Amino acid sequence: MTQLAVDDLTLEVRESSRRKTLEITVDRDGELVIAAPRGTDERLLRDFVLEKRLWIYQKLAEKAERRRRLPRKEYVNGEGFLYLGRSYRLKCVHSDTQEAPLKLIAGRFLVREDALPDARNHFIRWYSARASNWLTTKVKEHARRMGVEPAGVKVQDLGYRWGSCGKGNRVYFHWKTILLPRHIAEYVVVHELVHLHEPHHTPAFWRRLERAMPDFDQRKSWLARHGIEAEGV
Repeated sequence: MTQLAVDDLTLEVRESSRRKTLEITVDRDGELVIAAPRGTDERLLRDFVLEKRLWIYQKLAEKAERRRRLPRKEYVNGEGFLYLGRSYRLKCVHSDTQEAPLKLIAGRFLVREDALPDARNHFIRWYSARASNWLTTKVKEHARRMGVEPAGVKVQDLGYRWGSCGKGNRVYFHWKTILLPRHIAEYVVVHELVHLHEPHHTPAFWRRLERAMPDFDQRKSWLARHGIEAEGV
């Protein structure tokens, strides 16, 4: 069983031999996931969902509201911008003091004053370049260990998805992945590489992911709860 329908709720079921308890999470795109010990009876899953139904509705509403009210970044002195899980303050500098429109130096993002009208696009280009380098390195590291051969790595805007495995064994990542803490971004990498073995979220997929990253469940839960914090750029 990979999906569970309870009234108007549909949840993806993820079983693990390491898990001892039931847990429900809401993914970044609003997908509901119930994590359960392997072999849990469907009736127990249904009872658990019914017990937590009010909580689920509240979390879905909160996520929708947080996304709607997520503040846009202000490109002013002191504003914080994430990079690999750390927040760095922005400082505006005179146009003649640096060549590039945006740099990260000595723990600060420095943006040229004449680049401020297009600051968001400069950040997206900066993040995308760093994401491409960092993610390509991580993909190579884990691909060797996992016995897969991705055709390439592409960084782009994937909407509400962190990653995707496309045709021809190419793996795609959202440029915002580089805003996440390193161990969470690494989870996104391993998740997509597992898709080269198992295209769909079947029990075999989750077993293989667990072998590749035994603590994936904790990382996945963190991403579901806190990933939205990387939305504001």
